[in-house]
Amino acid sequence: MTSMLFMLTSAVMSASPLGAQYAEHKTLTLDGAKRAIAAAVAEAKRSGGTGVIAVVDDGGNLMAVERLDDTFAAGANISIGKARTAALFKKPSKAFEDIIGKGRTAMVALADFTPLQGGVPIVVDGQIIGAIGVSGAASAQRDEEVAIAGAHAVETSPVGASAPRVEYFPSERVRDSFAKGAVLFDGGGTNYPVHTSRRESAGQAEVHLRDTDVIYMLDGATTFVTGGSVVGGKTIAPDEIRGAAIDGGDTRRLAKGDVMIVPNGTPHWFKDVDGPVLYYVVKVR
Repeated sequence: MTSMLFMLTSAVMSASPLGAQYAEHKTLTLDGAKRAIAAAVAEAKRSGGTGVIAVVDDGGNLMAVERLDDTFAAGANISIGKARTAALFKKPSKAFEDIIGKGRTAMVALADFTPLQGGVPIVVDGQIIGAIGVSGAASAQRDEEVAIAGAHAVETSPVGASAPRVEYFPSERVRDSFAKGAVLFDGGGTNYPVHTSRRESAGQAEVHLRDTDVIYMLDGATTFVTGGSVVGGKTIAPDEIRGAAIDGGDTRRLAKGDVMIVPNGTPHWFKDVDGPVLYYVVKVR
């Protein structure tokens, strides 16, 4: 009887397909981690320009971290903890903040656990391949929004892809983006983010030390000043200077259909606006 049972067991095991013994597993690459951080940094700079972004693999192991200037030092450990929590528990870290807020405080005793909003898994083809955590942005909500932007950059681009994907933005999304003025395309690891910009009043003088701005006027009109020197210029983020006005420079009137290219390092200023002014900006890096 024992011999017969052994033979039957052996037959069943031999008949089992090899594929049943393992499953294919996607892995987040270093390029993917860098892509996530680049997209998160771009999003963070839209609101204060502070934050620490950390990316981990699906086992919670740190792959990359970047801290923007003027972000509090403790943000690094917090962002790593948020990312690990999202990866190891396979849920956004906010879910656990909500659970604890409802009274399940015993969860705080778990190891490698940071139940604070701002950590989200990175999911590709239904698999969690890692996670991203953000701390030190303008608010807890912004922490999560910055993290989502970073995760999205990986999720919408094939991991390890050698070439950028084709991007498409339907008219409804473009219209909504112009309604508030936003980053339409964060670059996704490329060197050309696209902003759908909106102005209803004059702005500060600006200098982008890294980015060249290609501006296409879609609607409205403005007096635009380039060159000269920035009055009261201060560095508000890496490679970004702002000031009250421009002394000297060249003044032009820009209106619908006009295109202006402002090389990096060139002061420029929307001196006055017949608004609202809508314009595309392609930031070439």
